[in-house]
Amino acid sequence: MSQHPIGDLMNAAMENLVSMINVNTIIGEPISAPDGSLILPVSKVGVGFAAGGSEFYQNQPTESTAQGGIKSVHPFGGGTGGGASITPIAFLIVNKEGVKLLHLDQNTHLIERLIDLTPQAIEKVKHYMKRNKDDDIKKDENPFE
Repeated sequence: MSQHPIGDLMNAAMENLVSMINVNTIIGEPISAPDGSLILPVSKVGVGFAAGGSEFYQNQPTESTAQGGIKSVHPFGGGTGGGASITPIAFLIVNKEGVKLLHLDQNTHLIERLIDLTPQAIEKVKHYMKRNKDDDIKKDENPFE
């Protein structure tokens, strides 16, 4: 059985999208800094794809040959579209001191900072609760006994 023309349209669009997006798009080519550091750009990639088609009715059916060589009683019309967006989000810096992730989005940096401060906050809450508990015990004691 012959393939429908919409399949050819979808294959052509997908092949072009795949050729544009590869693993080097997400983790970019390494850049060497003068101090010996290696900098790797990190990006977010978004891809969208759509395809559609229709066979149109005619009052007097005539057999026509579509682009793919398929004989059809109804003429075919279709189209595809696709797109990609590439957004840089961070730089991974590797040097003799270690590995550091430098975020370009300040909100991400804020969340990372909150995660780093969580253990200290928990310790302060524990200390505060223990102090209040000790104060409650002292209040329950009768100073005149």
